[in-house]
Amino acid sequence: MKNRENYSALSSDELKDRLIQVQQDMENMLLQKATHQLNNPLRLRTVRREIARIKTYMHQHELGIHKVKQ
Repeated sequence: MKNRENYSALSSDELKDRLIQVQQDMENMLLQKATHQLNNPLRLRTVRREIARIKTYMHQHELGIHKVKQ
């Protein structure tokens, strides 16, 4: 997939920061959708999946399944 970030290289704190940023983007897009100003409605799907992907990596960090490679 193009434009997919490599979340496996990020630490837990970086993942949390990225999650907050992506969730704010999602809120803004939902507001634009409600006011019929959203240009690309398919972007909502990709942002939702990106949030799920980040949460998955965060959970893996918590369980110790995935560790940051240094």
